[in-house]
Amino acid sequence: MNGFVYIKALSAPSINRKEVLRYAGALSETEEISTLLDECIAEAEGKFSYNVCYKELSVCECDGALDLGFCKVSSHALSKNLSGCKKIILFAATVGVEIDRLIARASAISPAKAAIFQALGSERVEALCDAFNDEIRKEAATRGYSTHPRVSAGYGDIPLEMQRDIFRALECTKKIGISLGESLLMSPSKSVTAIIGLQEIV
Repeated sequence: MNGFVYIKALSAPSINRKEVLRYAGALSETEEISTLLDECIAEAEGKFSYNVCYKELSVCECDGALDLGFCKVSSHALSKNLSGCKKIILFAATVGVEIDRLIARASAISPAKAAIFQALGSERVEALCDAFNDEIRKEAATRGYSTHPRVSAGYGDIPLEMQRDIFRALECTKKIGISLGESLLMSPSKSVTAIIGLQEIV
């Protein structure tokens, strides 16, 4: 790989009902909740897109900070996560804007349904990240690398402001339609940016 931004469209991962309910804060799947979840899943069918843009970059420590190839950052959490890594995969993922529209419509008539849509969207984008992570892990292994757990801006002491640098590096708006607001919130809301460390297998 090189510094070019790549775009990948992934197949829809299977829905994990337990994860949706966990995001919704449901302690158990009662008949009422199960029915509501079924309704939301049916209504959301065909409304998700599964798109990722990413690039591979070199990483090194320089003057007490990490040089990630797209910005320099001082972060104990990120330094710990990327310990031993010489390369990273920087990526952004989104399941599209339609789930935001379903959430907005449901909010006006059924807060419970809106909460399930929120949870479903969160489960979907995390499942997308997991699927992409798995592809990267397999591809990296063919080149003699192992992968570290992905980590995002805002985690621990990783500055959330790094989002601006990520969006510039990946051209997220142009590539997969994610925009970043002044408050650093992403739109569509069910979007993620993250870093995966690549460590050479010895």
